[in-house]
Amino acid sequence: MPLDTALQRFQRQIETALEHWLPATNVAPSSLHEAMRYAVLGPGKRIRPVLVYATGEIFGTPLSQLDSSAVAVELIHAYSLVHDDLPAMDDDDLRRGRPTCHRAFDEATAILAGDALQALAFEVLARDESLKVGAECRLVMFRELAEASGSRGMAGGQAIDLAAVGQRLSLAALETMHLYKTGALIRASVRLGFLASEQRDVEQAERLDRYARNIGLAFQVQDDILDVEGTTETIGKPQGSDQDRDKPTYPNILGMAEAKATATRLCREAIDALDCFGPSADPLRQLAEYIVKRDR
Repeated sequence: MPLDTALQRFQRQIETALEHWLPATNVAPSSLHEAMRYAVLGPGKRIRPVLVYATGEIFGTPLSQLDSSAVAVELIHAYSLVHDDLPAMDDDDLRRGRPTCHRAFDEATAILAGDALQALAFEVLARDESLKVGAECRLVMFRELAEASGSRGMAGGQAIDLAAVGQRLSLAALETMHLYKTGALIRASVRLGFLASEQRDVEQAERLDRYARNIGLAFQVQDDILDVEGTTETIGKPQGSDQDRDKPTYPNILGMAEAKATATRLCREAIDALDCFGPSADPLRQLAEYIVKRDR
């Protein structure tokens, strides 16, 4: 199946699921719910929920059984973007080609919207009756998502990122930062797709984690490349913003040619990790290539 076809199918699925779980704007507090929906339902690649669906389909899992995991990772991702854009963090005015949440509403509403989206992610995992796993497995899924979101995941990565402004990081330190900030939730997305499919095979889990680790880093390398070579109109946020803030990136540590070679190598290693799976893993293989070839 062509990747475009698979992406469209997965994206339709996640949009329907997000619409189901997000509170309506005619329910109080309406302004908060409007901000939550604004942050989540805007244009986006939906890479993390797509990874949940593509992983689950390796094992023949119905998409409806994967919805809550897909929704949860996208809600966590959206909350992180809302908070990362705040004046106290990256102070961005543009996200996905439109005003950031604190610009479209106000700073206090944006903070609360992020808080509420994070809480809703765990509520969805707790309440969804279509998630056909036992209580013990559900607790493991909570733990995976919590760890990916916390000080050893996205929040920790953002803290390292803020502290690194104006600093010259080693390649190892830069990789650690991005394994936390970007990679942790990507790895959790694949892991949740595996767990929601009621899988327990240790070797398969390790192979999928190796795949996810590599694409998580590849995703960030390509983001850094696009910050230099992309346009504001295409990438949906100010071009050159990392350079303007003097943030460490792969191109300024490795040079552009080596950064591109690193993205290609990570893509290849991700695909190689899936060699124990058959054609059912082709969407994951195609996603690895998409991640390093995308222009936004």
